Amino acid sequence: MKYVIAGLGNPGAEYEGTRHNTGRIVLDRVRKQYDGSDFEFNKKINALISEGKIGKEKVTLIEPETFMNNSGKALAPLIKSVKAVEKLIVIYDDFSLPLGRMKISFNRSSGGHNGLESIIKSLKTEAFVRIRIGIAPANAKGEAKVPHGDDKIEKFILGKYKDEEIKELGKIAKRVAEAVEIIVTESREKAMSLFN
Repeated sequence: MKYVIAGLGNPGAEYEGTRHNTGRIVLDRVRKQYDGSDFEFNKKINALISEGKIGKEKVTLIEPETFMNNSGKALAPLIKSVKAVEKLIVIYDDFSLPLGRMKISFNRSSGGHNGLESIIKSLKTEAFVRIRIGIAPANAKGEAKVPHGDDKIEKFILGKYKDEEIKELGKIAKRVAEAVEIIVTESREKAMSLFN
């Protein structure tokens, strides 16, 4: 049973480089780090797929092309058992964490993230690993400065990263790749103890 690693975001050029596409941006860096195959569109599940290896383990990388709110539709055909769910890692943006931070969790609620909500509904379980990537600016104490109001939140998450933020994201993507390797080759518990 292979690990499936999903990077959440929206398809299409207008969403490239946006904060809501952080999962996809980071997954692409993970793919390059481990020499995964180029992403190819799989019409059957409406997703971009890459095959690769991390350590001795075969992995499938997936970027749903369903739009964020329907991410689960692309994952459901690949994840058909309890064992398969436990080998799912989902990477996505979180505006309650400041940029440059990441958090690994397992078997938690969606925290109001629509992409995650869709996956939980489609798979009928919360028992999978997720890696949340901070996208918010930080205040003087290093805490996330979260925008208030639905319109402001939407505008913020669909806004494009600035160049210096992309550099910061590159650093965190490297840490995510290391964390993914530990999850795949050792255990999620070890990754959580090292990276949280």
